[in-house]
Amino acid sequence: MNAQKALAILLCLLFALIVGCAGTGKQAASEPTGEAEWAAKAAKVLETQMTQDFDKRIPNNLLQKSQCVAVFPSVLKAGFVVGAKRGDGLVSCRAKETGEWGAPAFFRITGVSWGLQIGAKSADVILLVMNQKGIDGLLKSKITLGGDIGVTAGPVGRDAAVGTDLLLKSPVISYARSKGVFAGLDLEGSTINFNSTANTKVYGKDVDARKILFDVKTMPDSVKVLHDTLIKYAPKPEK
Repeated sequence: MNAQKALAILLCLLFALIVGCAGTGKQAASEPTGEAEWAAKAAKVLETQMTQDFDKRIPNNLLQKSQCVAVFPSVLKAGFVVGAKRGDGLVSCRAKETGEWGAPAFFRITGVSWGLQIGAKSADVILLVMNQKGIDGLLKSKITLGGDIGVTAGPVGRDAAVGTDLLLKSPVISYARSKGVFAGLDLEGSTINFNSTANTKVYGKDVDARKILFDVKTMPDSVKVLHDTLIKYAPKPEK
């Protein structure tokens, strides 16, 4: 067994052990178990974020100007010297011509980090894709935040007016709402992959990221809830 394969196995075992210990509480019992539940959870995460007090929510002007929105509920980060994070979520993009939100596609976020760390925590992650560079990254079906495309921590409330022009030039703006032991969630080096297994279950065979995000006209009811939530809080721009 080579060293790379051994390290991969060790990471999996460590992550499974820590997640198993952390998952004995109430949160594990409410973890989504299917694609429809993940879509509902993602919609709830976005709804909750946009109905918080003004100084805690995602600024409406940034959400309105975003080209795609990714929501990853309950991204779990676990660590014991070697850290790992993983979460499933959905992405929806605007049609270039009309500005209307398209069908959501399933993606997965993963990452590994090194350093002195121990414990496990969960966070809801929302990513705003602001420009064509960010969209092109998603369409590759596998991108690394901070590597393939830049990622910037997003402001909330009154801080949104600071550096708005610079933010609009950033491919991805990130938000994370922590619920566990650690404070914050480092997304640098995280990889976002197209979840072909989940998408095949929902949309059928021979689907890719571009086809779902921009070509699907009639989306299944199981994922429409996120689409409807985006329309509610970021309707298509008025002409």
